[in-house]
Amino acid sequence: MDKKEMFNIVKKLPFDKMTSVFKKGNTEVLLFRPSKLSARFKDYDVKKNFQIWLKEGNREFRPNHLRVMIDLNLRIRSRPDLKRELLIAFDNIFYGKDPEKELSKVSKEKFEHYLNDLTVIGVLAQLFIIEQEYGYHKESMFEPPTLFFQGWIREFIDNPKEIDNLCMSVANGQPPIAKYVSFESKKHKKYKPNLKPLWYLEDN
Repeated sequence: MDKKEMFNIVKKLPFDKMTSVFKKGNTEVLLFRPSKLSARFKDYDVKKNFQIWLKEGNREFRPNHLRVMIDLNLRIRSRPDLKRELLIAFDNIFYGKDPEKELSKVSKEKFEHYLNDLTVIGVLAQLFIIEQEYGYHKESMFEPPTLFFQGWIREFIDNPKEIDNLCMSVANGQPPIAKYVSFESKKHKKYKPNLKPLWYLEDN
């Protein structure tokens, strides 16, 4: 489903009940809205807060943003020829398109290394974008704020830096390299409307 459809599901999530939003093989993406928040999230709106879960067989856990980034970095290391296809697909997911449709062709390709099914990764990316857009209440250096996440997705796919260095930068809260976000952020002095696809690639 596209972002609008998924967003409507998120807005209507019941309290304290797991809701399945996507399933592929033995992997399922679940959403959960707790009625009580921990002290860490005391400033969040309980009606907008929700958790993203993955179920793999009998194992359930909460993935974070790095799962998407690491998966894509592993894929591109084994299939650098698919860089443009992956960048376009995940940019389109960022712009609101359906992950299943955007990844239908490239998901049929063979990758030697990855963490989850590619469509599952696409759905997680969509949900992390919705999570930040819906519930994030702090001031961001980007407009839209979700460019922070999308900039890092672009960097993990395109940048030749080692994966441990990339992960360390994200974990430390560093923003993505300006080339991946500057022209698209309305807060940046270099902002440009009506950009062409993959505008941030040097060979584009």
